[in-house]
Amino acid sequence: MVPSPLRSRDFRLLVGGIAVSGLGSAMTPVALAFAVLDLGGSATELGLVIAAFAAAEVVTILYGGVLGDRLPRQLLMQGSSAATALSQATLAVLLITGHGSIALLTAIGVVNGCLGAIAQPASNAMTRSTVSEAQLPRAVVLRSLAHESSFAIGFALAGIVVAVAGPGWAIAVDAATYAVAAVLFAMIRAASPERGQRERLLAELADGAREVFRHTWLWLLIGQALLYHLFYNGAQGVLGPIVVGDAWGEQAWGWALSALMLGFVAGGVVALRWRPRHLLRWGLVLLSLTAAFPLAMALADDLPVVLLGAFVHGLGLQLFSVNWDLAIQQNVAERMLARVYSFDLVGSFACRPIGLALTGPVAALVGMDTWLVVVAAVIGASSLAALAAPSARNLTRRAAPAATSADPVGV
Repeated sequence: MVPSPLRSRDFRLLVGGIAVSGLGSAMTPVALAFAVLDLGGSATELGLVIAAFAAAEVVTILYGGVLGDRLPRQLLMQGSSAATALSQATLAVLLITGHGSIALLTAIGVVNGCLGAIAQPASNAMTRSTVSEAQLPRAVVLRSLAHESSFAIGFALAGIVVAVAGPGWAIAVDAATYAVAAVLFAMIRAASPERGQRERLLAELADGAREVFRHTWLWLLIGQALLYHLFYNGAQGVLGPIVVGDAWGEQAWGWALSALMLGFVAGGVVALRWRPRHLLRWGLVLLSLTAAFPLAMALADDLPVVLLGAFVHGLGLQLFSVNWDLAIQQNVAERMLARVYSFDLVGSFACRPIGLALTGPVAALVGMDTWLVVVAAVIGASSLAALAAPSARNLTRRAAPAATSADPVGV
């Protein structure tokens, strides 16, 4: 019988750091949205603030992938978390003392975007270094489940903290959680993977790109993610707080994001038991269900319908994401893993700044509800269209090898 990944000390530290930082990070989007609105910002200005954060991620993420295959991954995660704690603490003080401005929110957002992007590929690749191959499928699910559970709690608290104490205090909580995460990451002692001969940055990026294009399903779905995030992120990050907040109050948007994350948690629980042979086939069908959230925001007259749409969105996205992550972990060489994850993250990040910046003006032109319906149609149809590719439709899960006495379980 394969021992639980939680028997590995390093995996527990990894998951603990991810979960605790996620608890605070879930509060930041809610706090940031209402901080901008409290400062008199419009939907367009809110989109530009979030777009600046996303643009910084795009600029930095590929470099983060190279560093994640060059340097000790836990060191990158520790340094990024410590620096983010400092930058978030600075932002919290500015907002609490009444010295905040939209320009300052944007500048600190750029810093945080860069810090997160430096460490994210290493963090994603780190899972495989903390467990055995037999434990990996369950480890992927448990890591995701812990992350989304912490976000669900964070979103639920965000609306309350923002409404009672203000956006600055919610961001102060985020700073504290990143400080704790830095300590946990510093305690990881997993061996670093073997490094190939170090080359120039562009040469190492080219190696990563060749690995991506070697797998048709990989580059195809990264391309689909570009389109998906071009449309969806503005709907959630810009229109959501306005549409839901105007109709039912600030706390309702926190509840909607909490319902979204509860959908993620439910998806993780299902994934612990449901292990489809074809990793992406059913995942793409379920990914199309993410259209439920923007559609509910556009058409629903009752908050429970919006919360249900958010839950369905989270459920579908989580079941897709778990199998997508496992597909990468099982089919990409360890020495290339952080770089491949960086290209995967580019698929999520590259079009995000454009979508965020354009959402406000486009929604003002055609109407918020109309644009939310368009978003729902695009993300639902693009997910189903990817099933036409045999490489995505037929990719199969590798059978887990039998556990041996040499499998690491930690202490």
